[in-house]
Amino acid sequence: MHEYTSMVRVWGLSCPGFPEEVSRARRWTRDILRGFPLAEDAELIVSELSTNAILHTASGRASGSFHLAVAVSPRVVALSVTDEGATNTAPKAEHQDDQAEHGRGLDMVSTLAHRVVVHDSHSGHTVTAELIARAQPDGGRPC
Repeated sequence: MHEYTSMVRVWGLSCPGFPEEVSRARRWTRDILRGFPLAEDAELIVSELSTNAILHTASGRASGSFHLAVAVSPRVVALSVTDEGATNTAPKAEHQDDQAEHGRGLDMVSTLAHRVVVHDSHSGHTVTAELIARAQPDGGRPC
């Protein structure tokens, strides 16, 4: 392998903080991950994280935006959504009871992903969910 060649490919997308941008983020993710075994889980995760950014942070204000990154390696997909912050709390997964109407999203993301990491900064939060594909029985690559 050439010293400047990487097995990881990274895509980025910036979206205005409008609700209809969530479906755009889903389509974009689906197009990138076409054929990847966990593409449907990835699409659902992106939908949830994008929605949270719009509903719970400054990303959903008139001039707000959120940013999505998808990194793909032979066995791992990392999905990151960065919001514009301006909230008093950081995103966190909470286990809600059966009657709860809100607060289940990050718990669902945590269930689907192999790992979820939240990074806080002065300008917002980045939530990264990692999906790990199982090795193919024939030794081939899943991604």
